[in-house]
Amino acid sequence: MASEKESCGGLEWTTKKPDGTTKKLQPESGLAHRAFMRLKGLILWFVSKIWSFLEKAWNLGVSEPKKVIHCLKVGLALSLVSLFYYVRPLYDGVGGNAMWAVMTVVVVFEYTVGATLCKSINRATGTFLAGCLGIGVHWIATQSGAKFEPVIAGVFIFILTSTATFSRFIPSFKARFDYGAMIFILTFSLVSVSGYRVDRLFEMAHHRVATIVIGTAICILTSMIFCPVWAGKELHFLINRNMEKLADSLDGCVAEYFNDDGNANEQDSTKKDSGKMLRGYECALNSKASEETMANFARWEPAHGPFNFRHPWKQYLKIGAAMRNCAFCIESFNTCINSEIQAPEFLKNNFSDVCIRLSSHCSKVLKELSVTMKTMTKSSATDLLVSEMNFAVQELQNDLKALPNWLLLDSLPANNEKEEPNTEQLIVPLTEILPLATAISLLIEITARIEGIVDVVDKLADLAEFKPEDDKKSEQKKIDDQTMKILEKI
Repeated sequence: MASEKESCGGLEWTTKKPDGTTKKLQPESGLAHRAFMRLKGLILWFVSKIWSFLEKAWNLGVSEPKKVIHCLKVGLALSLVSLFYYVRPLYDGVGGNAMWAVMTVVVVFEYTVGATLCKSINRATGTFLAGCLGIGVHWIATQSGAKFEPVIAGVFIFILTSTATFSRFIPSFKARFDYGAMIFILTFSLVSVSGYRVDRLFEMAHHRVATIVIGTAICILTSMIFCPVWAGKELHFLINRNMEKLADSLDGCVAEYFNDDGNANEQDSTKKDSGKMLRGYECALNSKASEETMANFARWEPAHGPFNFRHPWKQYLKIGAAMRNCAFCIESFNTCINSEIQAPEFLKNNFSDVCIRLSSHCSKVLKELSVTMKTMTKSSATDLLVSEMNFAVQELQNDLKALPNWLLLDSLPANNEKEEPNTEQLIVPLTEILPLATAISLLIEITARIEGIVDVVDKLADLAEFKPEDDKKSEQKKIDDQTMKILEKI
């Protein structure tokens, strides 16, 4: 049996032996033991953090294998360019400036082909122009004599670097050539300053330009040959995904506002997916920067797949802007769901069917546009779906116009039908009408903005020369017939 007693301001533990004597229990954990436990806890914490990081990295690689392939492509490009350092004949051929090729691969290689081409061409062009101008300025300065040589070189550096820096503030120039202007400033300054002390300036500039060309060529070839990721294709898929999410979000918001849970069997699954559906419009709102970046890089890419060399990438930005206009309205409609002022349920029930029917027509139009984008074919059903959507809008507007009349009749006193309602009675119906009228007006505005999306998609179909749906079907039929003939021969 153990007992506890207080001694010297502390606590000590004792135990009784079978013979009646007591023995003081010494603590097992001293300073060394506590240090060991802390070190053990620190190691376990560090291991858990590493394991958590590895799990996240693995999940990222599984969900987005293109990023893993990109990492391998960067490693391959650096391995290839490193041969100019490891192989003696190649090293002698570039004059010991092979490190510039390695640096070029590191700063130029990007995720998409368009981004890699943009930075590669900018870097090569900026380096070449700066090298030529640097050599020219150096020749002019040397012809002026030793006294005026640094003055002339300094004046040219001031003028050209100031002009190149100002060009970076021009929006159209900045979008496409900002990196090239920065490389021009850097290279021209290096060539001009080093040319004052270096005798073999032309040879140095020639070697640096050559190594940069080698580095950019390796980046471009590696990016385009091995599992290329095209910026234009990514932009096309981004617009298509956002359009589908916009349609699902509209359906979810309208169903949530009118408390339409669907069938009993589907109710649980609807609740699970409702949160994701309601917030789907945020993808369209937050993708402006990505769309502009991808469109800029897509213009640098050669023809690939169904996209021609002069594919109208700017039209995708207009489609994205039209989708954001629609998404803003859906976001406003979404705020009506959680608003503190709500219309009575009997009013919502009166408009539930027609509003849900209208949202269904709207989502069908968006999904049909999404199919048009995905297949790059002109749809013959879009005009019919737009007409059905406009008919549903007209039906909703007619019901909305009749709303004040029967509400006013319901507000009349039951004992005297000829008595006019007072101000308080009129305010009560008005207060009940306003929240529902706001939601309905937003829904009508959404349909108008969907028509704007239809217009810009039709414009893209004309500019990109989308094939008619009948031609696509006939081509598919020919392919199927040829496949059947091959199978019959086999």
